[in-house]
Amino acid sequence: MIEPELASQAVRTALERGATDAECTLAEGEEFSAQVRMRALETLKDAGSRRAGLRVLIGQHVGSAHTSDLSHAGISQMVESALAVAAISTEDPYAGLPESSELGSLTGDLRLYSDDIHKFDTAARIQAAMDAEEAALAWDPRITNSEGASFSAYAGGRVFANSRGFAGSYRMSSCSLSATPVARQGDSMERDYWYSLARSHSHLDSPANVGQRAAERTVRRLGARKVPTQKAPVIFDPITARSLLGNIFEAVEGDGIYRKASFLEGKLGERVASENVTVIDDGGLAGLFGTSPFDDEGVPSRRTVVIDRGVLRSYLLNTYTARKLGMRSTGNAARGVTGNAGVGHGNFFLEKGQRPPEEIIRGIRRGLYVTELIGHGVNIVTGDYSRGAAGLWIENGEFAYPVSEITIAATLQQMLMDVEAAGSDLEFRGSVASPTLLIREMTISGQ
Repeated sequence: MIEPELASQAVRTALERGATDAECTLAEGEEFSAQVRMRALETLKDAGSRRAGLRVLIGQHVGSAHTSDLSHAGISQMVESALAVAAISTEDPYAGLPESSELGSLTGDLRLYSDDIHKFDTAARIQAAMDAEEAALAWDPRITNSEGASFSAYAGGRVFANSRGFAGSYRMSSCSLSATPVARQGDSMERDYWYSLARSHSHLDSPANVGQRAAERTVRRLGARKVPTQKAPVIFDPITARSLLGNIFEAVEGDGIYRKASFLEGKLGERVASENVTVIDDGGLAGLFGTSPFDDEGVPSRRTVVIDRGVLRSYLLNTYTARKLGMRSTGNAARGVTGNAGVGHGNFFLEKGQRPPEEIIRGIRRGLYVTELIGHGVNIVTGDYSRGAAGLWIENGEFAYPVSEITIAATLQQMLMDVEAAGSDLEFRGSVASPTLLIREMTISGQ
């Protein structure tokens, strides 16, 4: 782990040389990835990095610099570069660090790091990817090809200090395993994938499970057809429903709000969704992928209810956007190692409901179950939504046949109001998560 004092020393040096405020981020990490395809190793990466970033203020003039040279000379040069940029920058009346009273860190073990990430050597990591691909290839004779399988791992640490008296650090680890088989039946050729992601190797799904799940998802897409253009209920599976949560995040993050570039701007306290929709951002959930003890400005991570049973309760803000809006930071500052902080999320999710996904599906006489979304036809300013999709057609509560080459369309405003059910199957496979979601009606464009 990088010595935390190095960040504090960079801050002190900046103040000694004329800065009125300063903040420093240090980050180090070891990255590993192995990609195999058709039982052969294609790519292998094993690399480490160490970086420092400094942001200084001279009054309300801001300058930033970064370096990978963590020697005394390298840090000194970084300080001089940041000060030189600040000296020629335009004054920003909203620039500044958080108030001292806003700074702090969550205590206790957040389970962000596991030593077992290092106990799985290179050969075993490659073999895990091989085994996942082999499980997919062996699952069904129609699986005749593969776009590959991969194993990746990361272990690193982060240090942050500022001139308001804050200094903190934490370590983190993660690993993932994925497979993407290809199936053929007559003229139909389809691909799909599955993956597992965990903070520790011991919590990863087995290669056999990952490969077989990927194979199941791929084979069920064979023989896909279009459906006639119509309006019908649409069910998003948990993977595609996550993209809707991503759209909601874009609509509530502070940059878009103060720029008036969101359909949710000015809607605090208003009903914006059905009562089945409660959206939460929580950066303090132990062991998850959006968790950290503090944000990238030194403000403690926290739980923020964004939408409460359909009513918009909060935006997500860093210090800068909070000042622009006359509010307070929600602990959502995010950045790399340098520059002004943007707005990010912790664990951003839609609360699960009571109904299992199978029950939701059984309740649909005719509709679409979406397993893949294609393209980027979402306008956060207006809420217009139109995306390519693939999935399974539902007839009388059962999957009837696969569908593809269709488009689903509505507005995000109407989609949120039309959420009839959230499933009981919430599972975190990343920092954004959603259960199965049933939308009452969308326009499906096909034949």
